[in-house]
Amino acid sequence: MRDNKFLTIFTILVFAFLFIPLIIIIITSFGSNSTIEFPISGFTFKWYTNIFSSDTFVSGFIVSFQIAIFATIMALAVGIPAAYALSRYNIPGNTIIKEFFLSPTIVPGVVVGYSLFQFFVISLNIPIYQGLLLGHFLISVPYVIRVVGSSLDQFDFSVEEVAMTLGCNKFSAFFKVVIPNISSGIFASFILAFINSFNNIPVSMFLSGPGIKTIPATLMNYIEYYYDPTVSAISVILMLGTILLMFIIEKTMGITSISN
Repeated sequence: MRDNKFLTIFTILVFAFLFIPLIIIIITSFGSNSTIEFPISGFTFKWYTNIFSSDTFVSGFIVSFQIAIFATIMALAVGIPAAYALSRYNIPGNTIIKEFFLSPTIVPGVVVGYSLFQFFVISLNIPIYQGLLLGHFLISVPYVIRVVGSSLDQFDFSVEEVAMTLGCNKFSAFFKVVIPNISSGIFASFILAFINSFNNIPVSMFLSGPGIKTIPATLMNYIEYYYDPTVSAISVILMLGTILLMFIIEKTMGITSISN
């Protein structure tokens, strides 16, 4: 009984540690003072209207959404075949290849961002938007390979072989048999890659430029000069966007199927 009580108390403390800061952020976003304070002394929605009346913030949201969508689609196009090849075939140096693909998740984000800046901007002189897109693509691929690879590790490839004996070629068997059976992993990887790209700070800070900045980079620049509740309001919108995305996936597919 003591162990159960201790576990219950510990669980409550962990959840409190995670959720209390989020609740504080939500409350401070409605404060009437020009600086973030808790508890708030008044109630107002002006910080939310301030976001959508600012061309900088609106542009940041648009750029972040575009980059996240395009980077995630590119990551799926590359990551799904890569994960399939690594799981399906006994490729020499398989472990090394997996570690190479997963390296962006291991190396600190600042190092990745600086390295991509040196390579894309300084060495190759790639335009800002294209460089930002490539950078987000590279940090999204590992999530696709890791999640889709886990689904493929549980997939019985004999089903694919049966489809081929019944007349399917390799290409059609992949799309008619393999893809439908790993669709939950594909959706899960899409969610992880999209959220990671949309909220990424290090790569965005290094690869952003005049007129092209993601919302995290815009927010970081804003905090340098202002510390009003607009910062909290943007954080709340980002949280709501993530919750909405998960709700849509739950209604269209089901979180339980993704977790399985």
